[in-house]
Amino acid sequence: MENLPLWHPSLDGTDDEILARADAILRARMRDGLHITDPQAAGKMLRYRLAGRDREFFTVILLDTRHGVIDVVDLHAGTIDGAEVHPREVARLALLRNAAAVIVGHNHPSGNPEPSAADRAVTARLKQALSILDIRLLDHFVVANNGVVSLAARGWV
Repeated sequence: MENLPLWHPSLDGTDDEILARADAILRARMRDGLHITDPQAAGKMLRYRLAGRDREFFTVILLDTRHGVIDVVDLHAGTIDGAEVHPREVARLALLRNAAAVIVGHNHPSGNPEPSAADRAVTARLKQALSILDIRLLDHFVVANNGVVSLAARGWV
């Protein structure tokens, strides 16, 4: 697969194959120095990765000091209406990858991107845990098929 072009109009495939190619493109861009320059870019990245999944996934974008993407990791997989998030696991991952900042996101398979009270609570816990380690939580996105909501844009980060 490495020798094939990442995308070409004549390449057909299943959704899984297309998503695998999209993931390959993202990883190639990370190697080439992808930077998150604005919240919309992070929201798009998470929407491509998470929208349409049939259960909740909690994803972490690890960033260096200049907001260059170090890695994107699906840290937790859950059920149709929840994914357990442990701030210590996010902090552990960020420390292992030497991240200066993180952006997190999760999907709502229900199709409603409106953050819940639990989403707001875990955001506050994450921010507190990470700040002790001098790791910045830049945003938390909730993704659904019909949209993306930034908790930072609402003043909740």
